[in-house]
Amino acid sequence: MKTEHRAMYLTEILLDAFLDTRRHTEMLCAPLETEDYVVQPTEEVSPPKWHLGHTTWFFEEFILKPHAREYTFFDKDFSFVFNSYYETFGNRVVRANRGNLSRPSVKRIYAYRQHVTEAVQELFEHTADASLWSLLEIGINHEQQHQELLLTDIKYILGHNPLLPAYSENIKEHPVAESKEQWFAFPAGISEIGHEGNGFCFDNELGRHKVYLEPFEIAANLVTNQEYMGFIKDGGYTRFDLWHAAGWDWVKQQKIKNPLYWHLIKDQWYNYTLNGLHPIDPDAPVTHISYYEAFAYAQWKGMRLPTEFEWETAHSHFLWGLRWEWTESAYLPYPKFKKAEGALGEYNGKFMVNQKVLRGASIATPAGHSRPTYRNFFHPHERWQYTGFRLAR
Repeated sequence: MKTEHRAMYLTEILLDAFLDTRRHTEMLCAPLETEDYVVQPTEEVSPPKWHLGHTTWFFEEFILKPHAREYTFFDKDFSFVFNSYYETFGNRVVRANRGNLSRPSVKRIYAYRQHVTEAVQELFEHTADASLWSLLEIGINHEQQHQELLLTDIKYILGHNPLLPAYSENIKEHPVAESKEQWFAFPAGISEIGHEGNGFCFDNELGRHKVYLEPFEIAANLVTNQEYMGFIKDGGYTRFDLWHAAGWDWVKQQKIKNPLYWHLIKDQWYNYTLNGLHPIDPDAPVTHISYYEAFAYAQWKGMRLPTEFEWETAHSHFLWGLRWEWTESAYLPYPKFKKAEGALGEYNGKFMVNQKVLRGASIATPAGHSRPTYRNFFHPHERWQYTGFRLAR
């Protein structure tokens, strides 16, 4: 394929993906009332209007500002309002204060999105600069990450409304995809870990390397609600011997007695879903579990969680995509990891401390966004995402 034809082809493909991504974000917000856009029940959860603005700011700051000479800023104050954690770009609204942003209005933020979307489209329809393709691809994947955060933040917002309102009747939260196998066994040996090939990946997946694994077995299926109920009934949340010290402190301080969104009503367990409050499906994979809880359950079973290297070695056997799965691995750089120059160097590298790796995907993950080498990461106590786990031994 000639260079100019390849450039046109790649531009068309990426522009279509960009526009689809922008539309999908707004589709996720379609069921919301205006009042829902501003709520921030906890620091970890950002208001939907902030996600709409931040994903727009990303394209403006990383692509339009340095590369579109005739670009006109919609509102220069938005760089302060919608910057997340990029020290390179200066001051920003403190994360815990995002819920105080009654202004700019939702209407104005949607106008901002349209302004930036049209400017990006205009730029890529008239540029032959191939170096911009990778920036656009990163921006698309960044917005897809926020689509997942947006959906789970919406669930947290509505799930902490005393009325427990439904978000939508069209999302199936608790699919059951059981394997007929029980365990997959792997002999000792060398595994290659990390991304390879020409497809997109984040920098924390790079540095493909070899690891030696001892013989191990990994569960074919995720731990289910019914199995987790057994842990609760056996006093799992009252037995200090099952927990890390930090996890036990968390249980006591936060008075944790069950997974997030579980409600015991007249001796029957219910959980809040995006469809509203329903009896718990015992066969569905347990979700909204912290690493601390997953570890304690594994201790109760006399087993453990898999490492991320074991998970990646075994991934081809899984029907994955139901839950983000906690692993026993700390979030650390791979060999030869190198942070990107400039602001993009703040994307992943500076978070490689005090967090655990999760693998797979969840029902909130946009189609095609995850990979077997994708490394998600959260603090051990966090559980508002669709997090579950499988056992290893």
